[in-house]
Amino acid sequence: MAARYVLHVDLDEFIAAVEVLRRPELTGRPVVVGGTGDPSLRGVVATASYAARAFGVRSGIPLRTALRRCPDAVFLPSDPPAYFAASDQVMTVLRESGAIVEVYGWDEAFLEIHDDDPESFALALQNAVWTRTRLSCSVGIGDNKLRAKLASGFASPAMVYRLTRENWREVMDSRPPGDLWGIGPKTARKLAGRLGIRTVYDLAVADPDALAAEFGPTIGPWLGRIGRGVDPSPVSADPWVARSHSREETFQRDVGDPAELREHVARLTAEVLAGLSDGRPGFRADLRPIERIAVKVRFVPFDTHTQSVLLAAPTRDLGALTEAALAALAKFTLTRKVRLLGVRADFAAAPSPEVR
Repeated sequence: MAARYVLHVDLDEFIAAVEVLRRPELTGRPVVVGGTGDPSLRGVVATASYAARAFGVRSGIPLRTALRRCPDAVFLPSDPPAYFAASDQVMTVLRESGAIVEVYGWDEAFLEIHDDDPESFALALQNAVWTRTRLSCSVGIGDNKLRAKLASGFASPAMVYRLTRENWREVMDSRPPGDLWGIGPKTARKLAGRLGIRTVYDLAVADPDALAAEFGPTIGPWLGRIGRGVDPSPVSADPWVARSHSREETFQRDVGDPAELREHVARLTAEVLAGLSDGRPGFRADLRPIERIAVKVRFVPFDTHTQSVLLAAPTRDLGALTEAALAALAKFTLTRKVRLLGVRADFAAAPSPEVR
């Protein structure tokens, strides 16, 4: 019986690559996508081509900062329908390989295969994606999803890399815990500061009781497992379903008036709800009820915080959602001016029999 492997396919500089396909004259040039595409206005980078990343341009930084770091970059507005369409083409190619395919977002997917030569399978997959879509991808090979996901990072760009139990310790032991999928900067700082855990090996051999005491009975043991590269989660072909939907706006002038901020939050909440039934190409209607509303505030100069409110019952009623969003906003101390507001709606785990 052929061996089981998990592949993680990660499309290289996906959004920028889609834009270059539409504008071949941009090939090789630094391309930055975000906001309205005008770096003189406020906005943040959604993605950058590898040529732009070489100048320190990365997702999440202000467009104006990107312009200072790379004055010769081409700035383009975001076009989600085009990215959805390109993603669908790639996922179709992956499914035609005969593997179990779990779509994980616009630009990535997990595949389960049974093959004694996973490298040849991965190379054939790369070639098929390139031939059909002219998009390149990196492929990580693992014996579970965690290792495959990490392996694709080592494979980027446009290569294949294998990370399994056999070479896990050699590759990962000396790396910081923040290199693991699922551990962010805050958790990494807590691991180092509270428990003295500064490498993946430290995490792998950490006392499970100490991890549970610090991070809780669920997260603590999970951290120890990923330190050892353990991940029992299956690859599922069930359709990928977003857990939330959001809208945000970067203001061209800082806003300090609380009444004006409330107006913006109410408007963004209405836009979030309207977006769930958006009929534009590339968007799919989502009729699930909402159980939590979160508000993101970015204060001047660039300090970002989030507050949320759990609804009494899942709903799609605009009045109830707006009330919750305003309650979340009220949790902030609005003594500083605001440069960005965002509203996020988190869906209930399962649809209610009736949406009110």
